[in-house]
Formats: sequence, C-alpha cells, structure tokens
Amino acid sequence: MRLTLATEPAYPDRPNEDFIGATPDAIVLLDGAGTPADLESGCSHGVAWYSHTLGSTLLAGVTQSADSLTTILAAGIKATASIHDFCCDLSHPGSPSATVVMLRRSTDTLDWLVLADSVLVLDVLDANPMVICDEREALTGNRYRGPMNAATGGSPEHLLALSHYMEAMRAHRNVDGGFWVAAVDPLAAEQALTGTVPVDRVRAVAVLSDGASRLVDRFGLATWRQLLDLLDHDGPAELIRQVREAERSDLNGSRWTRGKIFDDATAAYGRIT
Repeated sequence: MRLTLATEPAYPDRPNEDFIGATPDAIVLLDGAGTPADLESGCSHGVAWYSHTLGSTLLAGVTQSADSLTTILAAGIKATASIHDFCCDLSHPGSPSATVVMLRRSTDTLDWLVLADSVLVLDVLDANPMVICDEREALTGNRYRGPMNAATGGSPEHLLALSHYMEAMRAHRNVDGGFWVAAVDPLAAEQALTGTVPVDRVRAVAVLSDGASRLVDRFGLATWRQLLDLLDHDGPAELIRQVREAERSDLNGSRWTRGKIFDDATAAYGRIT
C-alpha cells in the first residue's frame, strides 16, 4: 500500500488521545476514550498513554505475527494491562479504554478488525464504498444523550451533562447487551467485527477516528465516496482541515449536536498498489 496519514489533537495544549501507526502492509488506529476532569479513572497514566502504549504493541504484533487480528488484539490488551496493573486500579469502571481498527495486507487478502466506533472504509471495485463501524456504543448512548444534546455546546451545563453521560455509559462498557472497547479484559477482542476481502477487489482503504469521520457521519458535509476522493486527491491533512472548519462554524453545537465541540482527528489513507 502507498500510505498517507495525519493526526491532530482537538486543542493544541492537550495531548492527542488518538494513535496511528503504519507499515507498508498494515495500519493500526486507536481512539482513546477521554475522561472528563471531574471523573476518576483509577489510572495514573491517562488515556493518551493507554492508547499509545496499546497501539504501538498492536502495530508490532500485526507486523511480526501471522496470528489472527483477534488474537493479536487480545494479547495486546493483556500485555498493556500487565504494564500498569501494579500501580493502577484496573478494576475501576473508568479505567482507560480505546477503539481499535487494524488492517493487514497479505499476498492475496486484506484482513480487518474494528472494535467500537472508529471507521474503516474500503473503496471496492464496481460497488459503493464498504463502510465498517461498530455501532453498539452509539446505540447504547442514545438513551442518555438527551440532556447533553439540549445544552449549549461548551457551556457549563453541557460539560456537566457530558460528564453524566460518560458516567452512565461506564455501566454498559464491556458487558453483554452494551458495547465493547479495548480496556483491561482481553476477551473484549472476541467482540470485534472482523473480515477478509481479496486484495484485487480493493482500490484503497481509509481508517478514521470518529473525530475525522464526523465530516460524513455527524456533519453530513460529504458522502463516503466524496471522502475517499478527498483523501485520494488532497490527503488526510485536508480532511482534518475541513473538519476543523466545520467545527469552528458551530461552536455552540446548535447545528450539529455532539459531546465534543472539537475532537482529536486522525485519518490514514492507503492506495492499493
């Protein structure tokens, strides 16, 4: 694959909780689940540390092992947990977590894995783009978003509602009937969406954190076809620039209700060669 990528934190003075890593034949993206300042996490390291540590572990695994992506993810979650289980409370419901997208090219196939709400888009031949996203978190969150959506974005009321929303969601994380993310339990890997497609059916791939995919799935300012064309012609940095422009045009969330007015945004684009 011929790869280009870009990532940008929501705010310059805050750590980027996304992770992106790639080799000529693999891409790994994680989007760390940020924790409001008034909620404890039980971890002294923080979300950015978790997503970057697990992400680098998965990138090494996906390039060095022929195991399934599910097996590699489970091993990565277990290894990362072992690094901080002696100094952090891993039983805490707010222990750091992250979404995961993994993509690996072999001689004839592309293997993929998606856990939680980051997005994989495959530009397949003679068909509409194939969009893969685990929607269980969004479906679970629908019952709690009302107060957050009703408040003015960025206001104290909105921040309080966001905190209450995230606290409520903790009860549904990594349990049957809820949603699944990478955190401390390796068994979460078994809940990931996985698949394989022949390489010769795919022109290109896009891997997006939800801070980058919101141009399409939150703002509705482009179709998936248009997003792929944008990445091909102008690259991931231009996609993020357009996302930031849209965010700045709606600072109070009146046009597009959302938990975060600005979000960490990461995109990778791979052209199959």
